[in-house]
Amino acid sequence: MIKKICYTVFALFLLLPSWSQAGSFGDGDPSGVPGQWYVGTTPSYVAPSKHPILFVHGLNSSSNTWWNDNNMYDTAYQNSYETAFIDLYPTKNMWDNGALLSQKIRDIYNYFGEKVVVVAHSKGGIDTQSALVHYGAYPYVARVITLSTPHYGSQLADLAYSSWAGWLTGILGSKNDATYSLQTGYMSYFRSETDHHPNVNRNQIYTFGGTKWGSFGSSLYWGGLYLRTYGSNDGAVTVNSSRLPYGTELRVGDWNHSTIKEGSSTFNLFKNYLNEVTNTSGFNTQSVVESSVTENAASFVRGGEYRGKKQEKVLVEQGAKSATFDWISNSPSSQLILKDPGQQASSTFKVKKDESEYFNGAYHHTVTVQDPAPGEWTLEASSSSAEKYLLHVSFESAMNGALSIHLAQDEISLKAKDSKMKLQPDMTIEYYKDGKLKKSKVKTKNGSLKLPKLGKGVYNVTIDVEGSKDKTMFQRTFIKTIYVDASGKVFGQ
Repeated sequence: MIKKICYTVFALFLLLPSWSQAGSFGDGDPSGVPGQWYVGTTPSYVAPSKHPILFVHGLNSSSNTWWNDNNMYDTAYQNSYETAFIDLYPTKNMWDNGALLSQKIRDIYNYFGEKVVVVAHSKGGIDTQSALVHYGAYPYVARVITLSTPHYGSQLADLAYSSWAGWLTGILGSKNDATYSLQTGYMSYFRSETDHHPNVNRNQIYTFGGTKWGSFGSSLYWGGLYLRTYGSNDGAVTVNSSRLPYGTELRVGDWNHSTIKEGSSTFNLFKNYLNEVTNTSGFNTQSVVESSVTENAASFVRGGEYRGKKQEKVLVEQGAKSATFDWISNSPSSQLILKDPGQQASSTFKVKKDESEYFNGAYHHTVTVQDPAPGEWTLEASSSSAEKYLLHVSFESAMNGALSIHLAQDEISLKAKDSKMKLQPDMTIEYYKDGKLKKSKVKTKNGSLKLPKLGKGVYNVTIDVEGSKDKTMFQRTFIKTIYVDASGKVFGQ
């Protein structure tokens, strides 16, 4: 039914003056041109109390995310809502997209003759807030609903720009203005520019967050493993990051980053907020104060490039309940052998293609070892061609909570719960200015964790730690981003 109706609308667009750009709906639609927007089929009856809905997509996406393998558009239509969809720049930051979206929101307002409610997925929520607050679109919007928007950034964006992952993300094309702007340090700066702006409270914002990952070995499962050290998450965004202290949280549920935007998942939970008068009966809405984020120690990360053979050594401490080895590469046919400390080959790797926002196009080779033997494990890789890779090992261990890092001014500190724990940190910095790499693999001396004064920009910090406790050796990796403005002020969680 949708296809038939939408093809009719497409024909009308060809016949009538172009109040919005022409386009069809349905499976197989190509990604749109940034700035084009589309009007969905008008239901036979639309109650005067119902606002039109403007759907805004996220990172590396397009408007068809709302109808390709998704019933959100159909659900809105069946509930008798007018709809509009827009294509933004899939890989540009919130400033470029905010300026573009602001212009188009005015046009969409004029077309419908009334304010719209924006429903935004992921980074689309940040682009929307930028349009409202910084580019003056707030008079044309009734309210905003964000679905797993990383309002405080994503640690997966930090990882994508880290010294270990740069080899892989460079060839995947994951290093772009959008990913750069979603690093937690840069988003801390964006929040400082936004949260106290005179326009920030002109539109009420309602938020949703998810807590479910994808299936084992999938990109969202791996993302969930990496992010779990920062709290509950949907495989791409933590619940903490999905919240705003001045926003109202409608629900945190068992959605992953993809299912949270499906009509059958969340539409009925926010449809009461699409009308001129909102009905909040039966909803446990609350304004949530953002809690601080403490990076615990759950990951070990390595990466690079090789041809032929490559070995990576991983220390697994005594008492670890499990260790998940994920070899992420640009090749689906990596030949991998995992050996325990006794040099016995372990389990077979499961291979899945990454379809996430940050490592799209890579291949995950994943295996989980329960009750791993303590000692040095060896991962042997072989490839006949040049291969870029990122190795992420996620531990389930009491050691995860025994060590954490904190930022104070321009210095990072490592804190151990046990004063007898011995630590040897090594810090490496990738320094970016205006999105461009200015200095790579900057090392600090003698284990210092003080930021060098390189100027305004993003400092992507990787801290590799070797330590021991009660004669048990362990390894961990922390990755953190910090933004320094022109006056030297430091921003970071």
